[in-house]
Amino acid sequence: MSRLVCVSNRVAQPGKSPSRAGGLAVALREAMKERGGLWFGWSGDVTKSAPAEPRIRHSGGITYATIDLTEEDHRDFYEDFSNGVLWPLFHHQLNRSDFHRSGYEGYLRANKAFARHLAPLLQDDDLIWIHDYHFIPLAAELRRLGVRNRIGFFLHIPFPAAEMLTALPVHRQLVSDLCKYDLIGLQTEDDVRALMRYLIDEEMGSVSAGGHIETLGRSVHAAAFPIGIDTDHFSRLAHMSQESDETRRLRESLAGRALVIGTDRLDYSKGIPQRLEAFEKLMTDWPEHRSRVTFMQVAPVSRGELSQYRSLRQEIEGLAGHINGRFAEFDWTPVRYLNKALSRDVLAGFFRSSRVGFVTPVRDGMNLVAKEYVAAQNPEDPGVLVLSRFAGAARELTDALLVNPYDVDAMAAALNRALTMPLDERIARWTAMHDVVSSNTITVWHESYVRELARVRVANPPRDVPPHLLRAPAAQA
Repeated sequence: MSRLVCVSNRVAQPGKSPSRAGGLAVALREAMKERGGLWFGWSGDVTKSAPAEPRIRHSGGITYATIDLTEEDHRDFYEDFSNGVLWPLFHHQLNRSDFHRSGYEGYLRANKAFARHLAPLLQDDDLIWIHDYHFIPLAAELRRLGVRNRIGFFLHIPFPAAEMLTALPVHRQLVSDLCKYDLIGLQTEDDVRALMRYLIDEEMGSVSAGGHIETLGRSVHAAAFPIGIDTDHFSRLAHMSQESDETRRLRESLAGRALVIGTDRLDYSKGIPQRLEAFEKLMTDWPEHRSRVTFMQVAPVSRGELSQYRSLRQEIEGLAGHINGRFAEFDWTPVRYLNKALSRDVLAGFFRSSRVGFVTPVRDGMNLVAKEYVAAQNPEDPGVLVLSRFAGAARELTDALLVNPYDVDAMAAALNRALTMPLDERIARWTAMHDVVSSNTITVWHESYVRELARVRVANPPRDVPPHLLRAPAAQA
């Protein structure tokens, strides 16, 4: 069996708490535990000078290889282009995408460095699986170094509509590099169609049914592989955690009130301000819920060094304070805002104790919190999931209460419906969603992707892209 080589920006290294890892790192840890192999990426450290070679560790059948980023690369590759341009653009937040040529050059420079450090670690029959928007050019750089292995890519965030992507000055170069992969994995069929439409509109190649692409002298396959969770494990975790000290303290503090819970990394794509406005609308239009419902929003800081994230934090804190000032009683605080991370076992217990899971991103690739909320529920008395239609999970969890996060009135109405939903309907909706998250698990996800990557033909010989294909097509008369 070929060795699996995973590449991701963050690596969940041995000895570090899994409860603090991000969603992608948690997902890849589960995949790597099943198969073993090499896991390569950024160490999380920033240094003044470039590392001479990767830092290597071995644990549990996995080889971990990480490199530090220089201060310049962290600024240009990570902060400026990856998170200052691609993240907002791919989440349709064009007004937040601030392109600088120096950032793109740093993005390419860092990918070249990652490729240079990874190539000597590779074996001839390795399957290379590269993850997320940080590393779109990595296959192209590996090809330039002579790597002929099968190389797959998985995008964990949404693929943008063609009209959005073309606003990026280097969009053709970026998609040209994306097409150096043999298999492009995306979260949903909507994302696959967005990629296909871009290639057609920009006259960069031909596409056919089944996700087959002929472009830039190469054959590429694109398909949807919706990511899942370890459903059984999270269900057991929630069951055990319902009697933990933290969960007992939570229940005691609620004093019999219903709990609405949201938990997200602090990010403008998560729709937290709109969520707070919807809760305020619920309190205004359905006053019978006052003193009977508490909304807890958990939002640990992420990318706090970026000014737009600092502004978002101030906005959310202001909204939470406003709601509490307007509706609080001496024995009831409507909103509990926790600007810190909670461990997965604590969150699992909190999910199980809540009446409503409030998951309303304005745009999201998948959103595993929604699936974890379903997995955590008590089958005999499950909570209700209120889910944004713009999360990838909405394509699977159709028995959630699907909402438009830009429609505050509709979200408030959905909260009221969730809080008053009879038990038989709650059980029916939960059962249907639990069937989905139980059948499409994290294991199914990574096994189906790796199986498909192993089936694709050996990488096409690299070739330079004709200059005319990197320029926009001439306008039609």
